[in-house]
Amino acid sequence: MSSQSMKPATAAKKLDVYLPATPAEFREGLITRTALEALQADPPQWLRDLRANGPHPKNLVAGKLGISNSALVRGEITEALTTEQINALLEEMPEWLAAERALHVEVLREERRVRSLHGDRRRAREQAEAEAAAESDVEADPAE
Repeated sequence: MSSQSMKPATAAKKLDVYLPATPAEFREGLITRTALEALQADPPQWLRDLRANGPHPKNLVAGKLGISNSALVRGEITEALTTEQINALLEEMPEWLAAERALHVEVLREERRVRSLHGDRRRAREQAEAEAAAESDVEADPAE
């Protein structure tokens, strides 16, 4: 049985690393699912170094900065950043970053509110359906 394989870009995404910073042998071949699992279970030094120091992919940069991926673009951050560069930005806290962090907090708060509202509506609908089903059971069997 052949093992599933994936492109290096897919494997890099699953490993949360920036593909251009990986070794050539990683970038140039297909990675099997077994090889990916081995990298996750026992990361080689290059993978540990990349995860610790970067450069990091944009989604991780955004997460470490506490902003969205779109905010990176608005802040004109177009390249992968190292951990040192991320920490420097957090320490300097330029005006755009502070504003984007505040906006991100508000967006997340609104998303939680909407999810909660949808959950409340779903629970109310399920409860009404359960009550209607219980009533129809009672009406269908008048002997009880």
